[in-house]
Amino acid sequence: MSYSIDLSGRVALVTGASSGLGTQFAKTLAKAGCAVVLAGRRIERLKTLRAEIEAGGGDAHVVELDVTDLDSIKSAVAHAETEMGTLDILINNSGVSTTQKLVDVTEEDYDFVFDTNTKGAFFVAQEVGKRMLGRAKGSAPGTFTGGRIVNIASMAGLRVLGQIGVYCMSKAAVIHMTRAMALEWGRYGINVNAICPGYIDTEINHHHWQTEQGRKLIDMLPRKRVGQPQDLDTTLLMLVANESHFINGAVIQADDGFAV
Repeated sequence: MSYSIDLSGRVALVTGASSGLGTQFAKTLAKAGCAVVLAGRRIERLKTLRAEIEAGGGDAHVVELDVTDLDSIKSAVAHAETEMGTLDILINNSGVSTTQKLVDVTEEDYDFVFDTNTKGAFFVAQEVGKRMLGRAKGSAPGTFTGGRIVNIASMAGLRVLGQIGVYCMSKAAVIHMTRAMALEWGRYGINVNAICPGYIDTEINHHHWQTEQGRKLIDMLPRKRVGQPQDLDTTLLMLVANESHFINGAVIQADDGFAV
């Protein structure tokens, strides 16, 4: 006897889909039968991903999105629903970081991180949440009421790390944001949860693990390894599944034990 998660008939918006975890999340959802809206600023990369998903039999659409621009957020969400139908799932994945000591952080550094990781994540979730709430209350069209919102936080939001203090602060805010949304929207069948990934090998940081500093960091990890994007697949699918209606406000560490 086997068990599978079927997302056929569902539509998901994935922010930051042009690289790294966002790309993997989009592929995983498409393989489970979900129609995916690929959102980000690097349109050509999103088009390449769309072609890959469609070649595998999936359904994907591309929208341009800058999460630091509220007008862009509203336009992207509206366009996504016009093209693909009502959004049932949001993977709130966009994120940036800087590396420096706190005493060296400038206002520009601070705003760069918080505008994307915290403010941007909030207003993307708010815009999608409004539409989910409207359907749940019967004031907006759509046959599926409720929804699944997954905020991609970080184990750095649970455990402070040196040189990326502002990033840690921004992701800690995302964790509390997740709980606040779960409390307020849960009664309408909208489940809001967070994944806190540990160190994951992506194209952005791949070169770092080959350096002396990167190898030293790996040696400090519980099992002396970094994760791969696909290591988060099962956690993601669990949180977005139709059957996951009893999981709300959860903050799940997927970090190979690093934050223990």
